Amino acid sequence: QVQLVESGGGLVQPGESLRLSCAASGSIFRVFSMAWYRQAPGKQRELVAVVSSGGSGSSTYADSAKGRFTISRDNAKNTVNLQMNSLKPEDTAVYYCNAVISSTTSALLRNYWGQGTQVTVSS
Repeated sequence: QVQLVESGGGLVQPGESLRLSCAASGSIFRVFSMAWYRQAPGKQRELVAVVSSGGSGSSTYADSAKGRFTISRDNAKNTVNLQMNSLKPEDTAVYYCNAVISSTTSALLRNYWGQGTQVTVSS
């Protein structure tokens, strides 16, 4: 069984920073892409940033995150982080970690999700 566990959410004021972390554990054979999504009340879940599994770890960001957020991963630890700077009230949402993983019990790739962590940006 594979689990994703997030940490680092909280309440901050506009302009402040937060760092989200996510660790994948369990019967992992290989972790492919890792990503962060978010879902605000009344809205659909949206991609924030994704990082590939390649050596260069290329990343892609939503327009709303470009220049303010940075995604990074540690392949040795199966972790992914999201550094969020210059936070705005519109960044308020539940943030979900996502990873595409093949387990030791199945060669099939599966999409795994964390439980979500609340980020609230308010003065």
